[in-house]
Amino acid sequence: MSDAAAGTASVRFAALRNPETRRYIGFAMLGMMGDNIEHVITYWVMWQLFHSPLLAGFAVVSHWLPHLFLSVWFGALADRHDCRRIIQAAQLCFMAVSVGWGVLFLTGVLQPWHCCVLLVMHGLASATWHPAEQMMLYDISSPANLPSAVRLNATGRSMGMLLGPLVGAVLLVVVGPNVGIFVNVLMFVPMFAFMFLTPFTGHLRDGAVPRVRVALGDALAVLREVRSDTRIISMIVLVGATSLLIGVALAPLMPEFAARLGAENAGFAYSALMGANAVGAVIGGVLIESSGWFRPTIRVAIAGTLVFGLATLAFVLSGNYAFSLLVLVLAGIANLVSTSTAQTIVQLAAPAGIRGRVIGLYGMSAMGLRAGSGLTIGILGTLFGVQPAVAVSALLLCAVAVAMLLFVRVRAAGAGAVSG
Repeated sequence: MSDAAAGTASVRFAALRNPETRRYIGFAMLGMMGDNIEHVITYWVMWQLFHSPLLAGFAVVSHWLPHLFLSVWFGALADRHDCRRIIQAAQLCFMAVSVGWGVLFLTGVLQPWHCCVLLVMHGLASATWHPAEQMMLYDISSPANLPSAVRLNATGRSMGMLLGPLVGAVLLVVVGPNVGIFVNVLMFVPMFAFMFLTPFTGHLRDGAVPRVRVALGDALAVLREVRSDTRIISMIVLVGATSLLIGVALAPLMPEFAARLGAENAGFAYSALMGANAVGAVIGGVLIESSGWFRPTIRVAIAGTLVFGLATLAFVLSGNYAFSLLVLVLAGIANLVSTSTAQTIVQLAAPAGIRGRVIGLYGMSAMGLRAGSGLTIGILGTLFGVQPAVAVSALLLCAVAVAMLLFVRVRAAGAGAVSG
């Protein structure tokens, strides 16, 4: 990445100077709150009713598999159409899923296949939202402020991931899952309404909407177009390894980890574990924006991934509640540093004409491959136990990060020798 691009990281909270960006990030945070409130309530109900690691694994697979197979296609839609309408369609789907859960809770007829259908719908809504959301972020902010906008948007979404479990736990305790899941519908309304008010479409900075062919087989074509850009390819590989090996595997099984740590009740101790990663991500986002310590470079992204893997391993092996909270917070900081850095590099490096599809390709790796972590906890967890399965995955991620760091150093040394 160029020094000029990297230098934008030193501008503190630059994106918040734009009121339109502030509103957009805030409403995205509320949408992420709704996403995580739903997770907390539905994961809890599913675990209490069925106690099924396989169903917990499916919760991960179904959420992220649409990202794996459809992200580039949704990115092509974002390249071609008004991103405001795409985002609104996603928000409506989120609301419909929450209502569906609520009806099944109230009638008491919830079955595993109901869960599977609703989890798939939720995953489709998430995959639809992501490329259009990033296109809108680029459009609303300026390219110069994009690193700040990406970090702050990631921080806002992490704040939603933090507040979501807390609000979800309160709803579980105070009004119960039957009412709480209906309250959750309100979290998606502000972004839906804002899309009627903002003049940005996701394409204003790049001119007219390009005439892009929309096809499910676009992933390989986009990959061929960017294969010579080592910045994009290296970041896609890095986030893909993180998603495939760990992803969000801990969330559906947090009730089991909470029970092992003595926090099995649906109260503060459980919600604190669910929100610890998000606490760390918020801390990490504020730290990066306020200090200027981190530049959006490949080495920073790799180092963050290594720390994330080590912290996850420490959590899995820990038997102490306080230490577990601490390393989950550390994992959240490291993951925010790694993922926001990778997203910034890809956004800045992506060609304007195919930006949505490149974002989709990145999302396919960063989000779609999280389905692999669902297979880890669903299959290996069922056979051998979730603790050994996640521990092995964390070790493998650390090995990948070390290998990539060595590769970058060798390439840098080789380039220095040639220039010398």
